[in-house]
Amino acid sequence: MPKIMQVKNISTYLKERRFLMLNKKDEILKLYYEEHLKQQDIAQKVEVSQGYVSQVIKTDKRYNDNRETKHKASIIKKANYNKQYYKTYKRPKKEDISYQEMQAQLEKDIAELSYYRSYNMSDYNFAKCNSSAYHRNSKGNLSLVNGLTVGFDVPRTVNMNIKVPTQKYKHRFCMS
Repeated sequence: MPKIMQVKNISTYLKERRFLMLNKKDEILKLYYEEHLKQQDIAQKVEVSQGYVSQVIKTDKRYNDNRETKHKASIIKKANYNKQYYKTYKRPKKEDISYQEMQAQLEKDIAELSYYRSYNMSDYNFAKCNSSAYHRNSKGNLSLVNGLTVGFDVPRTVNMNIKVPTQKYKHRFCMS
């Protein structure tokens, strides 16, 4: 007889244990969804592991809905925080002289390219800078290549027959 009682006791024990586990599951779900406690706090209250609490929560039907709701709330909260942050954020002012440097460079470029300032480039230097646009004609001068469309201020020919004194014959002039 004692063995049969043991079996009955075991079966009742298992039923009670199952009932307690169901009660624990219900309690875990209640604490998580209604009281909004963290999993670690729930595990300490119910005296189970945090992994078990996580498992119980994930098997519940409300889990995915609750997760999406929390995610959307988190996005809205972050957006509001960022909006408020950017309204009140004051950037530290640095001494920025890049605009003045750019203005100085622009003035220099204007001086080099404009007509109203006294910056002159010789025809020879212009021809040297744009050597692909010039060729030597029969007289030895640099002439503009035929077919090029250029502005009025571009020299058509550059005289290369300049008398240059040499050291040996200071009184004579050579043709280069």
